[in-house]
Amino acid sequence: MRRLRGARLPHNKNTAGSAPEALPTPQIVRIPMSMHIGAPAKPVVSAGDSVKVGQLIGEAGGAVSAPVHSSVSGKVRSIDEYDPATGQKATSITIEADGEQTLFEGIEPKSIDNAEQFLDAVRESGVVGLGGAGFPTAVKLTVREGAKLDCIIINGAECEPYITSDTRTMIDDARLIKIGISLLSRFYKVESILIGVENNKPEAIGKMEEIAEGMEGVEVRRMPSRYPQGGEKVLIYNLTGRIVPEGGLPLDVGVIVLNCTTLAAIARYIETGVPLVSKCVTVDGSAVKVPKNVIAPIGTPVSDLFEFCGGLTSDAAKVLYGGPMMGVAIPGIDMPVLKNTNAVLAFRRSDAKLPPETACIRCGRCAANCPMGLAAAEIERAFLLKKKELLELYKVGLCMECGCCAYNCPARRPLVQSIKLGKAMLRG
Repeated sequence: MRRLRGARLPHNKNTAGSAPEALPTPQIVRIPMSMHIGAPAKPVVSAGDSVKVGQLIGEAGGAVSAPVHSSVSGKVRSIDEYDPATGQKATSITIEADGEQTLFEGIEPKSIDNAEQFLDAVRESGVVGLGGAGFPTAVKLTVREGAKLDCIIINGAECEPYITSDTRTMIDDARLIKIGISLLSRFYKVESILIGVENNKPEAIGKMEEIAEGMEGVEVRRMPSRYPQGGEKVLIYNLTGRIVPEGGLPLDVGVIVLNCTTLAAIARYIETGVPLVSKCVTVDGSAVKVPKNVIAPIGTPVSDLFEFCGGLTSDAAKVLYGGPMMGVAIPGIDMPVLKNTNAVLAFRRSDAKLPPETACIRCGRCAANCPMGLAAAEIERAFLLKKKELLELYKVGLCMECGCCAYNCPARRPLVQSIKLGKAMLRG
């Protein structure tokens, strides 16, 4: 039997049984124009304008981009050009909510008769990869001429600890996922649609098996609970045996991968006409008093989520967008919920403290557990020596930055940081 690489992590799926709760409308939302990979959206409103829920406030800024819509009704307070998370110039629109949540005029269900109309609807919806990647979904679903697509994978792995927002989608919005699968089957004519779910989610598996029953070519695959099972390339290999080439895309091996919540959001837009304006977010971690899954308008301050969950403990020290393996620490709890925010985690000081790093002992655990078969210790050494040719030799570009190397390293080396910097060195 083929050995599964990766990391055996504690699941900590504390909120898996917690149905999402709707957050009261926040007083203020700050909606960035860049919540996706690619060109930022361009504002189409001005300070002082009145806006409504679902109204376009930022048009797509290029071929690889996505439109942005208001998540509340109210008045545009300001348009700012600074992102406190990165310190770089980035446009965001701050809206003062009126509490009415009035829908924008003209929002109605979409009539879809062909593949072109389906792609247009996906593009207009503002949906991006909601599992965390943030890639514009309409671009992903555009099959270039000459490509041979025969398989679509619905990603329900959700393999990082704590996060259960996708799990709740599969449980609570299975109907929408079924609608989305029907649309994919209708317009893409693929041989198979595979729904991949880790075996630590029995209720979600049951729901997916229910919707798959009677759908030709649709199959639910139970996968071992091994991080990073939900990584796109890992998922493709484990479900199909196909290997995405270096620098390639899933479509190069005849596959498209869609996150289950992304697919549900597309179906919701087509059914209602309401674009992507809210997100289910898992709020958890050792510093959160009452962990929950929360449905929040995009742009909601993270502080509102914590308040809704009973607040934070006095020794809260670190807050992450996303999970503990691939999440990003944020500078403050005034940061907004983004389109691709699947979780906000807060940890106590004792859990957030980094262990001291020591010298590499050449044990090889990083290489033995890397899902891509890379030698992280050699990549780190190449980066420290500033040897671009070695970074290329050791295939730094293949790294998905999942963190398995650092997690398994007994010397606690900051391997992922070195790999990120190594990639930047090559780009420079």
